Amino acid sequence: MEKFETITALVAPMDRANIDTDAIIPKQFLKSIKRTGFGQNLFDEWRYLDHGEPGMDSSQRKLNPAFVLNLPRYQGVQILLARANFGCGSSREHAPWSLQDYGFRVIVAPSFADIFFNNCYKIGLLPVVLDAAILDYLFEEVKSTEGYRLTVDLQNQKVISPKREEFTFEIDIFRKQCLLNGLDDIGLTLQHAEKINQFEQKRRNEQPWLFM
Repeated sequence: MEKFETITALVAPMDRANIDTDAIIPKQFLKSIKRTGFGQNLFDEWRYLDHGEPGMDSSQRKLNPAFVLNLPRYQGVQILLARANFGCGSSREHAPWSLQDYGFRVIVAPSFADIFFNNCYKIGLLPVVLDAAILDYLFEEVKSTEGYRLTVDLQNQKVISPKREEFTFEIDIFRKQCLLNGLDDIGLTLQHAEKINQFEQKRRNEQPWLFM
């Protein structure tokens, strides 16, 4: 998993509440268990004017010109502003996978659905919770300022605006350290690789019939 320390990046506003995981990545794209390749179908039903199916060449599909992520000013975006209860609905892991595969590193919202929130941390996608009033202010700033960028400093737990305004966010210390060090569940396990190998060798010596 890629380490997360500090990022300064372009911001896009997704100005609607209760965006569910079926809107983030529609159900027909859930057949793959790989973590990659979902970005082209992120927000598929809003992003394109036709109905998407797995295997379609998205480069040949007609884009919805009114959808925020299709606007030229938001190309290359890495930070998403969202409203309350982002990621609600079914518990599909593909939702954070698709956001990350598209290029997002941070989602900022006043609240998240619990399972989506937890799934984000497993892949190094940072969900930041800020007060709704702060989000109101940031939405106005993003919409009125083309090329608006925020800095997200995980070590100091701050979101910093171009005007040097600082907004502090909370994060569990264990999750913070995992992100700073780029450790997912596999990475955490491999930190104990020597002890695991010792245990397996001892078991092989004491119970050789298990390995015959």
